[in-house]
Amino acid sequence: MTVTTRFAPSPTGTLHVGNVRTALHNWLWARKHGGRFLLRIDDTDLERSKEEYVDGIRADLAWLGLDIDGEERQSARFALYEAEFEKLKAAGRVYACYETPEELDIRRKVLLSRGLPPVYERKPEGAPVPEGIAPHWRFRLDHDAPIEWADMVRGPQHFEPKTMSDPVVRRADGSWLYLLPSVIDDIAMGISHVVRGEDHVSNTAAQIQMFEALGAGPPAFAHEALLVGTEGKLSKRLGSLGMAGLREAGIEPIALVALLARLGTSDPVEPVASPAPLIESIDFARFGRAPARFDETELALLNQKILHHTDHAAVADRLPAAITEARWNAIRPNLMTVAEAAEWVPVFDGPFAPPPAEAGDRAVLAAAAGAVSGIDWASDPWHALTGAAKEATGAKGRALFLPLRRALTGRDHGPDMAELLPLIAREEAVARLSAA
Repeated sequence: MTVTTRFAPSPTGTLHVGNVRTALHNWLWARKHGGRFLLRIDDTDLERSKEEYVDGIRADLAWLGLDIDGEERQSARFALYEAEFEKLKAAGRVYACYETPEELDIRRKVLLSRGLPPVYERKPEGAPVPEGIAPHWRFRLDHDAPIEWADMVRGPQHFEPKTMSDPVVRRADGSWLYLLPSVIDDIAMGISHVVRGEDHVSNTAAQIQMFEALGAGPPAFAHEALLVGTEGKLSKRLGSLGMAGLREAGIEPIALVALLARLGTSDPVEPVASPAPLIESIDFARFGRAPARFDETELALLNQKILHHTDHAAVADRLPAAITEARWNAIRPNLMTVAEAAEWVPVFDGPFAPPPAEAGDRAVLAAAAGAVSGIDWASDPWHALTGAAKEATGAKGRALFLPLRRALTGRDHGPDMAELLPLIAREEAVARLSAA
């Protein structure tokens, strides 16, 4: 069997981190097993679906490096749904219903008031059919046997169908709800594994009988715990964390992939240079049942760690021309994002105005200004400069190093000056020390 997974977003908005986590785990599982990862655009809601969102979904997956092996669109598959629906109708597995939403709501409240579960009550065979009302359609659950499956995350699952309402699969206007078209597509597309959020567990129970009613075995299921925010409850902000915003914030796609791949598992979140170790380690048995906590601060720190080990060639097309490989290697331990590298161009090449020197620092700066012209710039100029200033003034430690760092870079903190100073032209250093 070829392992085949799918990501099935509705193009009614942009992807956020919760969607991306689902897509990523499906992609990782397919790649680990040499299988296929398919994109299914669930655009049955023709009014709310927009082509710009379809384009955005494809672009976001490409940015993340989640290449797809095929794409289907539900809006192009209505004929297939109709044909399969007719088979179920002929077999008595779907049936027409005529209640209004108001009637259903009243009946639900009556059952709850009696302490009973609000399960839909089937009408007896031969019940009168109202005139002038278009029916909606429900799938008839088989009450004779429990629904069971071994979930790859949650373990053994057991549902009694008699405690479940027959799910609505088609509206009175003929449009489709999610459950049945998804099953029909999974069969037709050869989906072997369905990886999705735990909010779909009860859907899965009903869909397993739909697979069987259509003569197919169900795929394997993995229902993951949902993402929560740092405050410990479902965060509304998670829905607003779109890929465009993360790109604008300077987040590297591999950082987001590295974090989302491990959230909710017993494996540590670590900086990686490629998805290879994440593909190798994906194992749904290592996913926990507790909610997976998404922390933007953790993502930013992971992004920083990854940049600290990123080669110049990987980011050269996003850097100013002045940031050479040597300069990149010097400043990357001090960057949170690639965009911050541009802030170092004036440090290397000017224009640069040193901050006003404090009175206690002037002796060190004067000594350094007097010695800088005679230093061999090709042979460790930083230690030669600090050595000359120390000998002339007796200063050491912070009192020696900080005034020189400020005069040469305008910053109190930064890269190792022994690595940084040779990358600043001698003339620039002379001018800055003289000005300070």
